[in-house]
Amino acid sequence: MTTTSAHTPPSVKPTLTPKRRTRPVVENQDYAAFSRRVIRAAARRVAAGDVEELTHLLGLERELQSAIQTAVNGLRAQGYSWADIALRIGITRQAAHQRWASPEET
Repeated sequence: MTTTSAHTPPSVKPTLTPKRRTRPVVENQDYAAFSRRVIRAAARRVAAGDVEELTHLLGLERELQSAIQTAVNGLRAQGYSWADIALRIGITRQAAHQRWASPEET
């Protein structure tokens, strides 16, 4: 068995690229697919004549917008740039900033 002295420098060079973020694995795709099915079912119910359900469907829209804002705030707090966020959704960083920036950031 080979042991190394506490004063021996490591034989591996330090990385040349910055440390990547590590994130826990979450089944977001499956959950998002389930959510889409629920929303479509609610829309079909309204379309079939349940006018009272329209209010609930609009409530879902408000909840979704709030959830997106929370998600973007969380990503920004984790260090993601507006460019990182915008790239994932196919808009410019300026558009992402205008839509979701907190008043402190503007």
